[in-house]
Amino acid sequence: MQNLIKTSDFSKEEIISLFDDAKVFLDMKSRDILKGKIIVILFFENSTRTRSAFETAAKRLGADIIALDVGTSSRSKGETVFDTVANINATKPDAIIIRHSECGLPGSLVDYVDCPIINAGDGKHAHPTQALLDLFTIMEHFNDDVEGKKIAIVGDVKSSRVAGSNKRLLPRFGIDVCFVAPDCFKAEDDEYKQYDNISEIIDEVDVVMSLRTQLERHNEIFFQSLNDYAKDYCITKDTFGDRDILLLHPGPVNRNVDISDEMLVDPRNKVLKQVTNGVAVRMAILKKLILNQ
Repeated sequence: MQNLIKTSDFSKEEIISLFDDAKVFLDMKSRDILKGKIIVILFFENSTRTRSAFETAAKRLGADIIALDVGTSSRSKGETVFDTVANINATKPDAIIIRHSECGLPGSLVDYVDCPIINAGDGKHAHPTQALLDLFTIMEHFNDDVEGKKIAIVGDVKSSRVAGSNKRLLPRFGIDVCFVAPDCFKAEDDEYKQYDNISEIIDEVDVVMSLRTQLERHNEIFFQSLNDYAKDYCITKDTFGDRDILLLHPGPVNRNVDISDEMLVDPRNKVLKQVTNGVAVRMAILKKLILNQ
Protein backbone atom coordinates (compact mmCIF):
# COMPACT_ATOMS: atom_id res chain seq x y z
CA MET A 1 0.00 0.00 0.00
CA GLN A 2 1.28 3.44 -0.95
CA ASN A 3 0.65 6.81 0.70
CA LEU A 4 1.27 10.40 -0.39
CA ILE A 5 2.76 12.26 2.55
CA LYS A 6 5.50 14.11 0.68
CA THR A 7 6.44 14.42 -2.98
CA SER A 8 9.35 11.99 -2.61
CA ASP A 9 6.81 9.21 -1.99
CA PHE A 10 6.45 9.09 -5.79
CA SER A 11 9.38 8.32 -8.06
CA LYS A 12 10.01 10.49 -11.10
CA GLU A 13 8.67 7.71 -13.30
CA GLU A 14 5.51 7.43 -11.20
CA ILE A 15 4.93 11.17 -11.47
CA ILE A 16 5.28 11.10 -15.25
CA SER A 17 2.77 8.23 -15.40
CA LEU A 18 0.50 10.15 -13.02
CA PHE A 19 0.61 13.14 -15.35
CA ASP A 20 -0.31 10.95 -18.32
CA ASP A 21 -3.53 10.05 -16.47
CA ALA A 22 -4.09 13.68 -15.48
CA LYS A 23 -3.94 14.75 -19.13
CA VAL A 24 -6.78 12.33 -19.88
CA PHE A 25 -8.78 13.53 -16.88
CA LEU A 26 -8.56 17.16 -18.03
CA ASP A 27 -11.71 16.52 -20.04
CA MET A 28 -13.48 16.60 -16.63
CA LYS A 29 -15.85 13.84 -17.69
CA SER A 30 -17.42 11.69 -14.99
CA ARG A 31 -16.20 8.10 -14.79
CA ASP A 32 -16.93 5.05 -12.67
CA ILE A 33 -13.28 4.11 -12.07
CA LEU A 34 -13.76 4.37 -8.27
CA LYS A 35 -17.41 3.38 -8.15
CA GLY A 36 -18.16 1.72 -4.81
CA LYS A 37 -15.05 3.20 -3.14
CA ILE A 38 -15.37 5.38 -0.02
CA ILE A 39 -13.04 8.32 0.59
CA VAL A 40 -12.96 10.14 3.93
CA ILE A 41 -11.98 13.82 3.92
CA LEU A 42 -10.72 15.01 7.30
CA PHE A 43 -9.69 18.66 7.42
CA PHE A 44 -8.56 20.17 10.72
CA GLU A 45 -7.77 23.47 8.94
CA ASN A 46 -10.01 25.63 6.78
CA SER A 47 -9.78 25.06 3.05
CA THR A 48 -11.74 25.95 -0.05
CA ARG A 49 -9.60 25.09 -3.07
CA THR A 50 -7.89 21.93 -1.87
CA ARG A 51 -10.99 20.46 -0.27
CA SER A 52 -13.29 21.25 -3.19
CA ALA A 53 -10.70 19.95 -5.66
CA PHE A 54 -10.43 16.64 -3.81
CA GLU A 55 -14.21 16.32 -3.51
CA THR A 56 -14.68 17.11 -7.20
CA ALA A 57 -11.91 14.69 -8.16
CA ALA A 58 -13.44 11.88 -6.11
CA LYS A 59 -16.93 12.49 -7.47
CA ARG A 60 -15.66 12.67 -11.06
CA LEU A 61 -14.26 9.17 -10.53
CA GLY A 62 -17.51 7.85 -9.07
CA ALA A 63 -16.36 7.50 -5.45
CA ASP A 64 -18.52 8.18 -2.41
CA ILE A 65 -17.27 10.91 -0.07
CA ILE A 66 -17.53 11.28 3.67
CA ALA A 67 -16.42 14.80 4.60
CA LEU A 68 -16.30 15.02 8.39
CA ASP A 69 -16.96 18.26 10.25
CA VAL A 70 -14.13 18.19 12.75
CA GLY A 71 -15.73 20.95 14.83
CA THR A 72 -18.70 18.73 15.69
CA SER A 73 -16.78 15.46 15.86
CA SER A 74 -15.53 13.62 18.95
CA ARG A 75 -12.38 15.78 18.73
CA SER A 76 -14.43 18.48 20.48
CA LYS A 77 -14.96 15.97 23.30
CA GLY A 78 -11.24 15.42 23.84
CA GLU A 79 -10.58 12.49 21.49
CA THR A 80 -7.04 12.44 20.06
CA VAL A 81 -6.39 12.65 16.33
CA PHE A 82 -4.93 9.16 16.46
CA ASP A 83 -8.10 7.73 18.00
CA THR A 84 -10.26 9.66 15.54
CA VAL A 85 -8.35 8.22 12.60
CA ALA A 86 -8.28 4.71 14.13
CA ASN A 87 -12.06 4.81 14.48
CA ILE A 88 -12.46 6.05 10.91
CA ASN A 89 -10.16 3.26 9.76
CA ALA A 90 -12.40 0.72 11.50
CA THR A 91 -15.18 1.67 9.07
CA LYS A 92 -12.92 0.39 6.25
CA PRO A 93 -12.61 3.42 3.93
CA ASP A 94 -10.57 3.15 0.75
CA ALA A 95 -8.56 6.34 1.38
CA ILE A 96 -8.27 9.13 3.94
CA ILE A 97 -7.39 12.68 2.92
CA ILE A 98 -6.18 14.77 5.85
CA ARG A 99 -5.13 18.37 6.46
CA HIS A 100 -3.72 19.44 9.82
CA SER A 101 -1.83 22.39 11.29
CA GLU A 102 0.77 20.14 12.93
CA CYS A 103 3.85 19.43 10.83
CA GLY A 104 4.36 15.73 10.25
CA LEU A 105 1.02 14.60 11.63
CA PRO A 106 -0.37 12.94 8.46
CA GLY A 107 2.78 10.85 8.15
CA SER A 108 2.55 9.76 11.78
CA LEU A 109 -0.90 8.27 11.12
CA VAL A 110 0.22 5.79 8.48
CA ASP A 111 0.64 2.94 10.99
CA TYR A 112 -2.89 3.47 12.33
CA VAL A 113 -4.74 2.77 9.08
CA ASP A 114 -5.21 0.07 6.47
CA CYS A 115 -5.81 2.40 3.54
CA PRO A 116 -3.80 5.09 1.74
CA ILE A 117 -3.37 8.44 3.49
CA ILE A 118 -3.08 11.57 1.36
CA ASN A 119 -1.52 14.64 2.94
CA ALA A 120 -3.58 17.68 1.96
CA GLY A 121 -1.25 20.01 3.85
CA ASP A 122 0.46 19.80 7.23
CA GLY A 123 1.47 23.03 8.95
CA LYS A 124 4.46 24.69 7.32
CA HIS A 125 5.84 21.34 6.22
CA ALA A 126 4.38 19.94 3.01
CA HIS A 127 1.58 20.18 0.48
CA PRO A 128 2.46 17.45 -2.04
CA THR A 129 -0.65 17.56 -4.22
CA GLN A 130 -0.24 21.33 -4.70
CA ALA A 131 3.39 20.91 -5.75
CA LEU A 132 2.43 18.14 -8.16
CA LEU A 133 -0.27 20.27 -9.80
CA ASP A 134 2.19 23.18 -9.99
CA LEU A 135 4.72 20.97 -11.76
CA PHE A 136 2.00 19.66 -14.06
CA THR A 137 1.01 23.24 -14.95
CA ILE A 138 4.61 24.20 -15.67
CA MET A 139 5.20 21.11 -17.80
CA GLU A 140 1.95 21.66 -19.66
CA HIS A 141 2.91 25.27 -20.43
CA PHE A 142 6.38 24.36 -21.71
CA ASN A 143 5.30 21.17 -23.53
CA ASP A 144 7.24 19.06 -21.01
CA ASP A 145 10.51 20.84 -21.88
CA VAL A 146 11.33 22.10 -18.38
CA GLU A 147 14.99 21.14 -18.00
CA GLY A 148 16.93 24.30 -17.17
CA LYS A 149 13.86 26.45 -16.53
CA LYS A 150 14.05 28.78 -13.54
CA ILE A 151 11.32 29.65 -11.05
CA ALA A 152 11.28 32.47 -8.51
CA ILE A 153 9.00 31.78 -5.53
CA VAL A 154 8.02 35.14 -4.10
CA GLY A 155 6.66 36.06 -0.68
CA ASP A 156 6.18 34.32 2.64
CA VAL A 157 8.56 31.46 1.89
CA LYS A 158 9.29 30.75 5.54
CA SER A 159 5.66 29.88 6.37
CA SER A 160 4.76 28.20 3.09
CA ARG A 161 4.29 24.44 2.84
CA VAL A 162 3.76 25.02 -0.89
CA ALA A 163 7.26 26.47 -1.17
CA GLY A 164 8.58 23.59 0.92
CA SER A 165 7.12 20.92 -1.35
CA ASN A 166 8.02 22.73 -4.57
CA LYS A 167 11.65 23.26 -3.61
CA ARG A 168 11.96 19.51 -3.13
CA LEU A 169 9.98 18.45 -6.21
CA LEU A 170 10.86 20.86 -9.02
CA PRO A 171 14.65 20.33 -9.03
CA ARG A 172 14.04 16.61 -9.63
CA PHE A 173 12.76 17.66 -13.07
CA GLY A 174 15.64 20.03 -13.80
CA ILE A 175 13.92 23.24 -12.68
CA ASP A 176 16.10 25.73 -10.81
CA VAL A 177 14.40 27.19 -7.73
CA CYS A 178 15.16 30.52 -6.08
CA PHE A 179 13.32 32.60 -3.48
CA VAL A 180 12.42 36.28 -3.23
CA ALA A 181 11.36 37.57 0.17
CA PRO A 182 11.99 40.16 2.85
CA ASP A 183 14.38 39.00 5.58
CA CYS A 184 11.52 38.11 7.93
CA PHE A 185 10.01 35.72 5.37
CA LYS A 186 13.18 34.13 4.02
CA ALA A 187 13.71 30.36 4.16
CA GLU A 188 15.83 29.24 7.09
CA ASP A 189 18.20 27.17 4.93
CA ASP A 190 20.79 28.45 2.48
CA GLU A 191 20.50 25.62 -0.01
CA TYR A 192 18.67 27.86 -2.48
CA LYS A 193 19.53 31.32 -3.71
CA GLN A 194 17.51 34.02 -2.00
CA TYR A 195 16.91 37.57 -3.18
CA ASP A 196 15.50 40.68 -1.55
CA ASN A 197 13.57 41.92 -4.57
CA ILE A 198 12.13 40.38 -7.72
CA SER A 199 13.89 43.01 -9.84
CA GLU A 200 17.21 41.27 -9.06
CA ILE A 201 16.17 38.09 -10.84
CA ILE A 202 13.22 38.91 -13.12
CA ASP A 203 15.29 38.85 -16.33
CA GLU A 204 16.51 35.31 -15.58
CA VAL A 205 13.31 33.47 -14.67
CA ASP A 206 10.74 31.58 -16.72
CA VAL A 207 8.18 31.21 -13.95
CA VAL A 208 7.13 33.34 -10.97
CA MET A 209 5.10 31.79 -8.17
CA SER A 210 3.58 34.33 -5.82
CA LEU A 211 2.64 33.22 -2.30
CA ARG A 212 0.06 34.44 0.17
CA THR A 213 1.32 36.22 3.26
CA GLN A 214 0.22 33.79 5.96
CA LEU A 215 -0.50 36.10 8.86
CA GLU A 216 -2.18 33.28 10.81
CA ARG A 217 1.18 31.50 11.10
CA HIS A 218 3.09 34.50 12.44
CA ASN A 219 3.73 35.17 16.10
CA GLU A 220 4.71 38.79 15.54
CA ILE A 221 3.89 41.71 13.27
CA PHE A 222 6.47 42.30 10.55
CA PHE A 223 4.63 44.95 8.52
CA GLN A 224 2.33 47.71 9.73
CA SER A 225 -0.04 46.79 6.91
CA LEU A 226 -0.19 44.44 3.94
CA ASN A 227 0.04 47.52 1.74
CA ASP A 228 3.56 48.12 3.08
CA TYR A 229 4.47 44.57 2.08
CA ALA A 230 2.79 44.94 -1.32
CA LYS A 231 4.91 47.93 -2.29
CA ASP A 232 7.87 45.62 -2.83
CA TYR A 233 6.38 42.17 -3.38
CA CYS A 234 3.08 42.50 -5.24
CA ILE A 235 3.39 41.17 -8.81
CA THR A 236 2.21 43.92 -11.17
CA LYS A 237 2.34 44.80 -14.86
CA ASP A 238 5.43 46.84 -14.11
CA THR A 239 7.05 43.78 -12.53
CA PHE A 240 6.62 41.64 -15.63
CA GLY A 241 6.76 44.27 -18.33
CA ASP A 242 6.58 42.50 -21.70
CA ARG A 243 8.56 39.46 -20.53
CA ASP A 244 7.23 36.02 -21.43
CA ILE A 245 6.93 34.65 -17.88
CA LEU A 246 4.44 32.18 -16.45
CA LEU A 247 2.66 33.45 -13.31
CA LEU A 248 1.39 31.00 -10.68
CA HIS A 249 -0.18 31.22 -7.21
CA PRO A 250 -1.47 28.39 -4.99
CA GLY A 251 -4.42 30.50 -3.79
CA PRO A 252 -6.18 32.14 -2.21
CA VAL A 253 -4.81 35.31 -3.76
CA ASN A 254 -4.75 38.51 -1.73
CA ARG A 255 -5.61 40.93 -4.52
CA ASN A 256 -3.21 43.85 -4.91
CA VAL A 257 -1.03 42.35 -2.17
CA ASP A 258 0.24 39.16 -3.82
CA ILE A 259 -0.84 39.93 -7.38
CA SER A 260 -2.41 43.07 -8.82
CA ASP A 261 -5.91 43.09 -10.33
CA GLU A 262 -4.54 43.71 -13.82
CA MET A 263 -2.14 40.76 -13.60
CA LEU A 264 -4.96 38.47 -12.50
CA VAL A 265 -6.53 38.96 -15.93
CA ASP A 266 -3.23 38.92 -17.81
CA PRO A 267 -2.87 35.91 -20.15
CA ARG A 268 0.45 35.04 -18.49
CA ASN A 269 -1.44 34.36 -15.26
CA LYS A 270 -2.43 30.68 -14.91
CA VAL A 271 -3.94 30.72 -11.41
CA LEU A 272 -7.33 29.41 -12.54
CA LYS A 273 -5.66 26.90 -14.83
CA GLN A 274 -3.89 25.57 -11.73
CA VAL A 275 -7.30 24.97 -10.14
CA THR A 276 -8.50 22.96 -13.14
CA ASN A 277 -5.24 21.05 -13.28
CA GLY A 278 -5.51 20.41 -9.55
CA VAL A 279 -8.70 18.43 -10.03
CA ALA A 280 -7.18 16.33 -12.84
CA VAL A 281 -3.96 15.65 -10.92
CA ARG A 282 -5.88 14.67 -7.79
CA MET A 283 -8.06 12.36 -9.87
CA ALA A 284 -4.89 10.67 -11.06
CA ILE A 285 -3.55 10.46 -7.49
CA LEU A 286 -6.76 8.89 -6.16
CA LYS A 287 -6.78 6.35 -8.99
CA LYS A 288 -3.14 5.45 -8.39
CA LEU A 289 -3.34 5.04 -4.63
CA ILE A 290 -6.73 3.34 -4.37
CA LEU A 291 -6.40 0.98 -7.35
CA ASN A 292 -2.60 0.58 -7.14
CA GLN A 293 -2.40 1.55 -10.81
